[in-house]
Amino acid sequence: MVRPSDIDVTAQESPFKPEHFERQDTADDAAFYVPERMVQHLDEVGRAALTVFYRENLPAGGRILDLMSSWVSHLPAEIDYANVVGLGMNRAELDANPRLTDHHVQNLNAEPGLPFDDGAFDACVIALSVQYLTRPLDVFAEIARVLTPSGLCVVSFSNRCFPTKAVAIWQALGDSDHAGLVGVYFREAGGFEEPVGLDLSSSGVSGDPLFVVTAKRN
Repeated sequence: MVRPSDIDVTAQESPFKPEHFERQDTADDAAFYVPERMVQHLDEVGRAALTVFYRENLPAGGRILDLMSSWVSHLPAEIDYANVVGLGMNRAELDANPRLTDHHVQNLNAEPGLPFDDGAFDACVIALSVQYLTRPLDVFAEIARVLTPSGLCVVSFSNRCFPTKAVAIWQALGDSDHAGLVGVYFREAGGFEEPVGLDLSSSGVSGDPLFVVTAKRN
């Protein structure tokens, strides 16, 4: 069992143990994601805030990797990008995403290596899914590889999840510590500048919290 007291997300050395990435549901992820789920995983206010953040921080005309993608990418509709490549678990959801110019079906927990060339993208986004990665350091190292120098990675998350598939370390920590955890993923993976965490939750408005952690490829 993982307890918050077991985890030091500010540690200079890797704080991770194998049990941190255990899950309640150990069955094949591919089977779990066979049914398409055309649902939103963030409320309307949160989705709007994420789109604003993308509008202000992702490079217009850039090459965007939407990692752990689904049927919606939350990208601003009025901005054109050179391409938006999605990688996710459900083909029907990816087919239904109007922003994707190309997509790949891949289980990152089974195969964290990304099928892209070095420096293939100007930015990478992981929206509302980082809590399911059982090999996050491998995946984040691959993100660094496929980003151009100074390319931006944006990881967003709220307090919703499929609890049986979220890893134990995520379940043990609260909202205030999740940003620190993602920051450790960036630092431990290597290849990134110092990560920055932001709270995008709407002040004075009830609803889903929204946090982002960003880091640039060094």
